[in-house]
Amino acid sequence: MMRHLRTAFAVAAIAASLPLRAQTPRLPYPAAQAGDVVDDYHGQRVPDPYRWLEDLNSPATAAWVKAENTLTMGYLAQLPGREAIRKRITELWNYPKVTIPYFEGGRWYLSRNSGLQRQSVIYTRQTLLGREHVALDPNTLSPDGSVALSGFAPSPDGRYVAFSQSEGGADWATWRVRSIATGRETGDTVRWIKFSRVSWTHDGRGFFYARYPEPNASTALSTALSGRQLFYHLLGTAQTQDQLIYERKDDPALFFGGSLDETGRYLFITTNHGTSSKNELYVADLGDPKHPNVTAPIRALYTGHDAEYNPMGVVNGELYLLTDRDAPRRRVVAAPLESPEPGKWRVVVPQGTGVIGDAGLIAGRVAVSSLEDVASVIRVYKLGGALEHVVPLPGLGTTSGVAGRFDRPEMFYSFASPLYPSTVFRYDPITNRSIPFEAPKLTFDPSRYETQRVFYPSKDGTRVPMFLTYRKGLVRDGTNPTMVYAYGGFDISTVPGFRPDVPMWLEMGGIWATASIRGGGEYGDEWHKAGMFEKKQNVFDDFIAAGEYLVREKYTSPAKMGMMGGSNGGLLVGAVMTQRPELFGVALPAVGVMDMLRYHRFTGGALWSAEYGSADDSVAFNYIRAYSPLQNIKAGTCYP
Repeated sequence: MMRHLRTAFAVAAIAASLPLRAQTPRLPYPAAQAGDVVDDYHGQRVPDPYRWLEDLNSPATAAWVKAENTLTMGYLAQLPGREAIRKRITELWNYPKVTIPYFEGGRWYLSRNSGLQRQSVIYTRQTLLGREHVALDPNTLSPDGSVALSGFAPSPDGRYVAFSQSEGGADWATWRVRSIATGRETGDTVRWIKFSRVSWTHDGRGFFYARYPEPNASTALSTALSGRQLFYHLLGTAQTQDQLIYERKDDPALFFGGSLDETGRYLFITTNHGTSSKNELYVADLGDPKHPNVTAPIRALYTGHDAEYNPMGVVNGELYLLTDRDAPRRRVVAAPLESPEPGKWRVVVPQGTGVIGDAGLIAGRVAVSSLEDVASVIRVYKLGGALEHVVPLPGLGTTSGVAGRFDRPEMFYSFASPLYPSTVFRYDPITNRSIPFEAPKLTFDPSRYETQRVFYPSKDGTRVPMFLTYRKGLVRDGTNPTMVYAYGGFDISTVPGFRPDVPMWLEMGGIWATASIRGGGEYGDEWHKAGMFEKKQNVFDDFIAAGEYLVREKYTSPAKMGMMGGSNGGLLVGAVMTQRPELFGVALPAVGVMDMLRYHRFTGGALWSAEYGSADDSVAFNYIRAYSPLQNIKAGTCYP
């Protein structure tokens, strides 16, 4: 919740920031000592005077961060209406939220937040609409909320649940096991897990998981990741006795994970270079799921990282795949598991005009969720490929995909739009009807507002979609406070979803804009590749063009327009802020990747080089140096 409160304060600053600048003295920023570090990159010397801030354990770093926070909170405290904003956004956030239920081990599970709980509570039911009991309340893991529940996995035999904890917002997780019947922990503990779920064998005796070697305690939060391994943990044994299942000493930086199919017979292992979606696919046939051979030989199905090969499951000896091989907008194919080479593929769902985002084997059918001009469409097919239904949706918005099991009749999806809180629907594939499952209670009046999809030209003429949400009857006179959000990377689509803080912004007369720029997956692999490596500038150009469009069409003006994004979106904001500082009045580059010359040296940063490239390469250095926010700050410039 605090993340969204912070966002609300930032967007509220748009209308007030310029008058405040005129009324208050120059802000007394904390002094940052400039060192004399200079790096040589392929014959080019690049100063790095603030290298000392990379030491997270340094008292000097801690003191500087504390001083920055003091200055920031003092500035925010001056913003007019801040408490009113806090009160209203708290009201908007305070409604029950429920996740899609899922069936495992003879029980139903779902997560629910009553409104303002720090973390959602996991409940279990014997029947879908029956009485429920608390399966795990993560709010009890620590009194201050610093320990987060980062994973939850019931065993298929219904006896145990594995759950993971992360401390202080770190990615490192520790998994533990509880008995479902007694609620007591078994003592099983596996540590140094990062970016991995667990996958139980169907005998309930243990699970597969991926981990990294234990890092040095003082550098656990910054050490680059390498040497990932896949293990099997047998309940009742120490982690040191876990069975090594898979590793890649030939490529220590390779990222991979393993998971069982719904039947528990097949272990699928996927490998990726960094965050690239192009993967290899391997399989191990464990035999009888109730007596699995966890050390069964692993067989390569697709190697070379030349395409996406996402296993959906195995039905009657056929492997169903969601793939972009020879289909950049993806398609669903099936092939005999024993001989799955592409020449033997049977096309189940062909590539269409939209991009298939998700597909699953559910209720004896193939369910497919696609993006068409960045709005969701769900279609249901028979196993042979015949279209059965197009699922009626509440309107222009986004679904979370379709969920359920192949061996059960239930099918679920979640729908949201900027004016429609995320709502779980139960879908009946026989009647083609959907009914809400615990629909949320509205905390605002959506009838006062509207969402419009527009298209604008980027610098090179590329047609880019953007969604605008605002009060009905809006006057386009250039005075409307506007916040523009985007991401633009890693094949992640920016879609018209719901944020509880946005209605507050709309009530204040603001416009909320989301731009679906290149680098994401809105139009498939080609759209993603158009924002990678040496083409990353296209991402920034698309975002700049969004701002120019909003000004040109008189929705707003630079003084009334803000931009925001997080992580890769923070890099986006940082780059645009240094390239076009006069175009925006406020910038919120949350947890941005700002030093693009050194990002790959820390934690999981090396994985991102599959998206950005790295300064270790002489060719990549030149295009990265051209936009890296830290190296492009110009003294004397007035930035947002």
